[in-house]
Order: sequence, then structure tokens, then C-alpha cells
Amino acid sequence: MQRVLEKKERSLGTKLSIKGDRCNSPKCALTRKPYAPGAHGKRFKKLKEYGSQMREKQKIRFIYGLRDNQLRNVFKEAASEGKAGAVGVLNLLERRVDNAVYRAGFAPSRSVSRHLVTHGHFLVNGRRVSTPSLVLRQGDVVKVRPESAANKYFSGLAEKMKGYEAPEWIKLNMNNLEAEVSGEPRDVDLPVDVGAVVDYYSK
Repeated sequence: MQRVLEKKERSLGTKLSIKGDRCNSPKCALTRKPYAPGAHGKRFKKLKEYGSQMREKQKIRFIYGLRDNQLRNVFKEAASEGKAGAVGVLNLLERRVDNAVYRAGFAPSRSVSRHLVTHGHFLVNGRRVSTPSLVLRQGDVVKVRPESAANKYFSGLAEKMKGYEAPEWIKLNMNNLEAEVSGEPRDVDLPVDVGAVVDYYSK
């Protein structure tokens, strides 16, 4: 799986932080092999408008771990809410429970976060969830299940997260291993031209 994820980053020529901290280390695939998969020395081609839009769409898919139809549904939902622009789309993507778990610092990457959510290790407003695509609302509280707190993955998590700063829209309570959605995601920094993807889906 790790090699597959690294090939995705190399094929797009952009660090997508799919593997969390590994992407910022010398082990990062693009650092070790700064060229596209395939024959050594293969360079990244300059793309036309449609190709560029497709590449940006792929970046978003890989960053958030979505299938093509899932991403299309996100854009449809944003449009139905009158927020079809880049800000509205990113707002929906960021408020997915798997992304919120990652942003809160409870998981080192979105792929790990998705795995933990799928296996029911988190509660939302006191109820166990196992659907990574669940979109949180302001005031919702995500918490590590008390039964999961003893799991070796979460053991010592509060200590490991000392000094971690979550985004402004997430209020952390490390004593209880919980995070509250305290506002709307703003100024989301991604290596993606979301506007190009908006144009792609608007055709």
C-alpha cells in the first residue's frame, strides 16, 4: 500500500502528505526519486487545460482518499448548498470526520485516520461512528472511545501531542482525547488548484 501511495505522489509531481510525517522526511518518495514512475529520467509533461484540471482533481482525490464518484458527490453537495466554489468544497472536505480526526492530531495521516474511524474507535457527540465521510457541524465533538483509549495506538497519545497546534476551527481537549468543531475551516493550505477542479465539474 505504501508503494502505491508513493507512486501517486510521484505521478503528480507534488507532495500530498498522504503518508503524514514521512513526506517531510528524507524518506519521502519525491525526495528520493524526483521523477515520474517508469523509466528513470522521465520528466513531467506540460499539460493543456483539461489535463491540468484532471491532475488537480487527482490531487484532491489522493489527499482525501476519495473515489471519483465520492469527489463528484462532494461537488454536487456544495453546489446544492449554494457553495460550489473552492471555499465551499474545501469546507465540506475538511469537515469529514476522518479529516477532522487527522487535523485534530489523533492520527498521523488521513489514511490512518480513515482506518481508525472505520473500525469504530471514535465517538461523535457520544455515538460511535464508523463512516469516514460523515460531515461534522459546528459544535460536534469527536472523541476517542473510552474502550479504545487503552489500545496501544492511543496509549500515550496526549503526551505525544504536546505542542501540537490544531487548526483554528478545532478546539482540542487532550485530557479527554476529544476535539470540538468550533468554527468553519478557513485558509486551508493544500498543494491544489481547487478552482481548476471546480471548472472541471462545472462543464
